[in-house]
Amino acid sequence: MTALKPSSAATTSSASGIEARCAATGMRMTEQRRVIARVLAEAVDHPDVEELYRRCVAVDDKISISTVYRTVKLFEDAGIIERHDFREGRARYEQMRDSHHDHLINLRDGKVIEFTSEEIEKLQAEIARRLGYKLVDHRLELYCVPLDDDTPTS
Repeated sequence: MTALKPSSAATTSSASGIEARCAATGMRMTEQRRVIARVLAEAVDHPDVEELYRRCVAVDDKISISTVYRTVKLFEDAGIIERHDFREGRARYEQMRDSHHDHLINLRDGKVIEFTSEEIEKLQAEIARRLGYKLVDHRLELYCVPLDDDTPTS
């Protein structure tokens, strides 16, 4: 069995990655958009808009939550960031990466672990092929609880 490897995608992204992608799309970058881009690029987690707003206000207290919402939507529509819904009733975001990774979500504390597995990638492609398809994209989210957790899940 192939070992699952935590993805290093979050730690290898540069703070200017989002800004560079914005520039490549011709997007006008205000100073507030730059702050939001930097905060998103530096995130090692998957913040929701409210958490992103809290982090941005620590950098620039003139940023409004509506500016953060509009900018996140703009970045998402441009394919610069990716939206995730990890069963919490709130969207969470991360910078689009050049390399694929999957997510394991701890239902007890909400922690999201990024990982890669060549074995899983090959199996998904093989399943699609057996069913008469060519796999072109996918998203894998594993929802789990710690092994020593006896609490029933809902």
